[in-house]
Amino acid sequence: MDDLQEWIGGIAATLTTCSFIPQVWRVLQTRHTKDISLGMYALFTCGVALWLAYGILLGAWPIILANGITLLLAGMVLVLKLRFG
Repeated sequence: MDDLQEWIGGIAATLTTCSFIPQVWRVLQTRHTKDISLGMYALFTCGVALWLAYGILLGAWPIILANGITLLLAGMVLVLKLRFG
């Protein structure tokens, strides 16, 4: 059962983390961020940063890795939103 839980958690972390790649890629290509919500990305990025801190406090590498990458990707979208408006 522990293996199943780890597989499900690993797949979920991979999918949710990778879901930001198309958005980052699109913004980098088009420089268009008008339809992206600044408030949503600001709150989400702060939430992911807290999940990362939580993972660090627990010493849980899957949480640290997934949220570290997600923070980088979501943070990129947030910075691009601030830069391109």
